[in-house]
Parts: sequence; structure tokens; C-alpha cells
Amino acid sequence: MSNTTESLRRKIDSATDLQSVVRTMKALAASSISQYEQAVSALGEYARSVELGLSVCFRGADTLVAMTTEAGNTQERALGAVVFGSDQGLVGKFNDVVTDYARQTLAAQPVPPLIWAVGERVHARLEDAGLPLAGDFSVPNSVKAITRLVGQILVESEARLSQGEISGLCLFYNRPTSGAVYAPVSQRLLPLDADWCRQLAERPWPTGNLPEAIGAGTTTLQALIREYLFVSLFRACAESLASENASRLAAMQRADTNIGELLDELHLTFHRVRQGGIDEELFDVISGFEALPKR
Repeated sequence: MSNTTESLRRKIDSATDLQSVVRTMKALAASSISQYEQAVSALGEYARSVELGLSVCFRGADTLVAMTTEAGNTQERALGAVVFGSDQGLVGKFNDVVTDYARQTLAAQPVPPLIWAVGERVHARLEDAGLPLAGDFSVPNSVKAITRLVGQILVESEARLSQGEISGLCLFYNRPTSGAVYAPVSQRLLPLDADWCRQLAERPWPTGNLPEAIGAGTTTLQALIREYLFVSLFRACAESLASENASRLAAMQRADTNIGELLDELHLTFHRVRQGGIDEELFDVISGFEALPKR
């Protein structure tokens, strides 16, 4: 069907409305990236304090030996895994990338893992990949909502650990990078890595005052480990959300560029069709004038 000026005008109006929506989504994604990056940055100093506290607890030989022995005595049980994805679309291959990375990494496990999905989109992709799913969580829509999600994950994982259903806990998520938009990474939370514990125990104290753990050593250590788990989960979720919005921003940027090119083409076609109509009317007038009988 040939294009008319009216049909082209409708297409131009629709593309213009769509471009305004895309640009609004770009602005929202950019502002969301900023707040999640600020949350990660603000969490850094607190994470450093928690690690310093753990280093004090690990300085005791008995504590370090007990932690190392506990980490090495994990039986042949399933590994618990949390995969962070998205609830919403328009994020490119964000969910596919983290799903493929988790599937390839967990393929080496001797026992099929137990997986929790954060986000409906990544849940569907994990299910399609044939991975065993223990449940799913909703993706937080703000920095304040991350704390509630972290609490839910900790309650669920601690219940499975206490019942002996899983031997540990690891995270899979996308982390923002400088060169690309994001890259998939993994982090093992439990059991604590023996080399990491030794490195913390050997870390020099930043001041000249000798550190000392207050109260029972086991109670203090357990409290600090809970804080370490909270910080790690909070950081992973915030970085995943920053990556999600960065992926959405890139997708909206491509869409904005494509819509701009489409509008340019539609405007050129509109002007060409309009000029063609004007030319036809002029030719009709000239032909009619020349057809009149001359006196």
C-alpha cells in the first residue's frame, strides 16, 4: 500500500510519542544507576569495619583452626545459590548472561545445587535451563527495599543450612564494569574461604592500639559473620540493580537512535510525498489551462 500524507503523519506522531517514552526511561535508568552506585560506595567503609572485626577474631589460633576445619568438613550436600536478575524487561541480555554464567559454574558441582532466583525474568530462564529452583524473590525497586530482600534471603538460607539441606551459599550477579556495561561474577559466602580467613588474620591493624574482641569470642564472631553476610548480599543486590539499569540505559539509547533514524526517514518520505502531491496539482492546473480554447 502506497504511503499517503495522512498515514505518514500518523506514523511520525506515533514514533515521536514512543521517542518521548524512551527518553523518559533513559532518564529514570540514569538516576537509578546513580543511587545504587552511591549505596555501594557508602557500604564500603562499613564493610571494611566488619572485615577488621573479623580479622581480630581470626587472630586466635583456635578460632582459625575451627573455621578451617568446619569449611573442610562439608559433606556431599547441595550448594545453595542465589541468582540476581530482573523482574522487568527492556534490559537486553542481562538475564541471559547471568543465567549462562551460573549454569556453567554450577555444572561442576557433584550434587545438583539448590537455587533461589531474584526476579521473574531470571527465574524463567533458570527454569528453562533445567536448574533445580528452591524459590524466588521480587527485585527491590529502591535502595531502602534491599534490606528487606536481604533479610528474606538470610532467613531462608539459614533455615536450609540448619536442616542440613545445603552445605553453603554462593551468589551470582552482574557487576558494573568500566569498559563494558556489566560482567557476571560469583561470590562464595559460606563456608568461609580458609585462605580469606588467613589473609584477614594476617592483616595489619591500621592504628597503634592493640585490638581486643569484647565478650565471648564465639558470640562476637557469629555476630560479625552475620554482618559480613548482610553486607555481601546488600552489595551484590545493589550492584545487580545498577547493572540492570545500565543495561536498560544502553537498550534505550539504541532504541532512541533507531527511532531518530526512523523519524528522519519518515520526514523525508513525508516531504517527498507532499511535494509530489503539490507537483501533481500544479501539473493538473497547467494542463487544464493549456487545454482551454485560445481566442
